[in-house]
Amino acid sequence: MTDSAQAAAARSRWPARFCQWIKRGWRRRLVSLIIFAAALLAVGAWQTRHVPDGMAPALAGTLPDGRALTLAQWRAAHPGRAVAVHFWAEWCSICRLEQGHVSSLMQNWPVLTVATRSGDGQAVARTLARRGLGGWPTIVDEDGAIARAWGISGVPAFIVIDPQGQIRAASMGYTPTLTMRLRLWWAQRF
Repeated sequence: MTDSAQAAAARSRWPARFCQWIKRGWRRRLVSLIIFAAALLAVGAWQTRHVPDGMAPALAGTLPDGRALTLAQWRAAHPGRAVAVHFWAEWCSICRLEQGHVSSLMQNWPVLTVATRSGDGQAVARTLARRGLGGWPTIVDEDGAIARAWGISGVPAFIVIDPQGQIRAASMGYTPTLTMRLRLWWAQRF
């Protein structure tokens, strides 16, 4: 039998072997999956333990160009919509990794970003321009006071606010695009 024939035979047996692997230890694998999911949920809850429940706190600041903006104004510009507040920092490598997801999300959902401890308005404007994020609505949080008021102890942080102004979800650390979209969808619908 030639090498290509042996490879083809091995590929054709793969689905059957996978099914056998699943059947043999499915209970053990299910228990492991449940434990893993519970651990992830516990870590997420611990990371966001200081984020307030209920109504979103006031958020007021300046954009890199010096104009003032509040969360109330941002929500009023998007009536009846769930909105997100995304905390990030210029020096955060995970934030850089996540910025494409946030940009993609902004095409369908209103996202207000907060540049935490990333310098003054000019420094934030340069960072946004250098990274091609000029369209990001960004409040400058030069000293981290806004993040502290919101209970944010690390970046990136992603907060979902429903149309009534209630905080519905919070995550700290890397958040996949699908998770961001599902949380906003859930807050919008339910």
